[in-house]
Amino acid sequence: MTPADPNGRRWGKSTRNVEEGEFLEGPKTRRFELFRVVRIAIEFIKGFRSLHFVGPCVTVFGSARFKEDHRYYSMARDISARLSRVGFTILTGGGPGIMEAANRGARDAGGPSIGLNIELPMEQQPNSYVDRFVEFRYFFVRKVMLVKYSYAFVVMPGGFGTMDELFEAVTLIQTGKIRDFPVVLVGTDFWQPLIDFLRERMVMERTISPEDVGLLICTDSPEEVVDRITDAAQRNFGFEWARKAARRPQRWAGERAAPVVSPIGSAEPK
Repeated sequence: MTPADPNGRRWGKSTRNVEEGEFLEGPKTRRFELFRVVRIAIEFIKGFRSLHFVGPCVTVFGSARFKEDHRYYSMARDISARLSRVGFTILTGGGPGIMEAANRGARDAGGPSIGLNIELPMEQQPNSYVDRFVEFRYFFVRKVMLVKYSYAFVVMPGGFGTMDELFEAVTLIQTGKIRDFPVVLVGTDFWQPLIDFLRERMVMERTISPEDVGLLICTDSPEEVVDRITDAAQRNFGFEWARKAARRPQRWAGERAAPVVSPIGSAEPK
């Protein structure tokens, strides 16, 4: 029996997606819930198989609304190219705007890039610069993949989705779920009001600690972005940058190989 109000209406969250509506609308039969858990598990396995051999990644977030002639588009493209040249795979949401710029920067440098899309009511097509496009039904599965395979986040100016990913990462760091994970905000004029709010309101009201503000790195320098990320990778994870001979990976669960091999080398933990 589905809970309802006195007028017979079902209670729960509303969505334009039928399946998401069923998932969020409240309690269902136990058999239905069991099948839903299995479906979620299958989506996790799909992500693991698709990303197992992609190598160390850096995720780039930002607005889908910036066009090619915008300065933030150019900055994202430059930063991603630099990260690709030192051996990182670029992860994005696979769509337009900043996501396209980041995947395009990786393509400029001859490095791999992946798009992790989420199914939305307004269908999003992959940009033409991704080497692999993986689509997810559930936001939380996609978020796990972005954190699991990334060693840093580069956060360009963006909207609600960008803010969501930003504060999700900072919360994981603040609570000790992940450590030594650089979160770099690019575009000081865009982000400075947010940093000021953190310092002048949240710290003053003691909702966060002063050191929590230091979890965010804010810069306009592509060189600093790369230096911060590579320094953290070397210092905290023992990465080294060297040309390596290709080896044939063993695929126990049908994992897909990396889309391309970087001509520069690869970033690997020791």
